[in-house]
Amino acid sequence: MSVKPHQETELAKYVAKRVLALKPRKSQIEIAAAAGFVHPNMVSMIKSGASKLPLDRVPSMAAALECDPAYLMRLALEQSIGKTATAAVLEAFGTPVTQNELGWLEEIREASDNTDPRLTRRARTAIQGIFGK
Repeated sequence: MSVKPHQETELAKYVAKRVLALKPRKSQIEIAAAAGFVHPNMVSMIKSGASKLPLDRVPSMAAALECDPAYLMRLALEQSIGKTATAAVLEAFGTPVTQNELGWLEEIREASDNTDPRLTRRARTAIQGIFGK
């Protein structure tokens, strides 16, 4: 039996989930190439937990997996340095915001006339409804 030291990490589980979701449109070989991996089996190794996702590959892997690069970076940091150290990094640098999230924030600011609206239960329900939750 081969040792897969990162098999139970959130990153391995997430990559496996994204690869499966993209399967109708992209092969693992296409994902690996888009992420810049020389060896196409690297995606298999990451999703199985046999290998870590190198931090310098997070932006290209996020693009290949069509996912939030900030979220993938957090998972990769947890996998590389552990949850406690990752929490310290996020505390020091703040929560990263993606370009898409920035668009949402700008729209909220415009719609609220820049009044810094509080997130109420009603607003939370409306946002969840947008995403079918």
